[in-house]
Amino acid sequence: MKRNPIRQGLLLTLLLISASAQAASLTVFAAASLTDAFTELGKAFDAGTGNTTTFQFAGSQALRTQLENGARADVYASANAAQFNPLVQAGLLNAGQPFVSNRLAIITQKNNRRVKTLTDLLRPGVKLVIADKAVPAGDYTRRMLTAIDKSGTYGRDFSARLLQNVVSEEPNVRQVALKVQLGEADAAVVYITDVTPGLKAAVRVIALPSRFNQRASYPIATLKRSGNADTARAFVNFVLSPGGQKILRKWGFLRPL
Repeated sequence: MKRNPIRQGLLLTLLLISASAQAASLTVFAAASLTDAFTELGKAFDAGTGNTTTFQFAGSQALRTQLENGARADVYASANAAQFNPLVQAGLLNAGQPFVSNRLAIITQKNNRRVKTLTDLLRPGVKLVIADKAVPAGDYTRRMLTAIDKSGTYGRDFSARLLQNVVSEEPNVRQVALKVQLGEADAAVVYITDVTPGLKAAVRVIALPSRFNQRASYPIATLKRSGNADTARAFVNFVLSPGGQKILRKWGFLRPL
């Protein structure tokens, strides 16, 4: 008989929370790029356990600030360690672990004929949108540009010339993608997972040489002040289980680093 990894993951989760006779309400803070995957994962978790999971999706840096200022949550999933480790060091977050990774992608409007290659992003008048440097996607974008400059493939000033075409720096990566979808920008730097089925009809992905791309590592952990510690741990275990990982792969995420 063929094994169902999602069912196996849920069975494991049920065993982990069997000591609790009452369904719990769980609050999960998660990076904006996890919106689709975690929404599906949360529905599967709730269906198998009877819990009610509520998500707060935003830029990892915004979620970190909220937690530092006393916001209540049970689980935090960040798009990088830079917005995660300070919470561990401050005693707000338990030690966590990477659960997926991601890669960058450059998108343009499907019918845009001005932008077909990486160097077309340098053309005068091209409107480019990226994430703010405090946002994990923005940090990875700037690392990509540094790698391009160091290579000298397109000249040592590639990043400076490209940044001249940036018309907006957004607070989370989903808003970056939305700018292109709505026709407010010619191109944007997002994660490959942001090119969702709903976005594919409106955009085209521009080739980005792998030697310049950046591998984003996502960590997850429970909050120390969680009022539902057992259920929070069960949710994290489901994310790490074969069933949870299958859902994440479905949405384009890669294995953890």
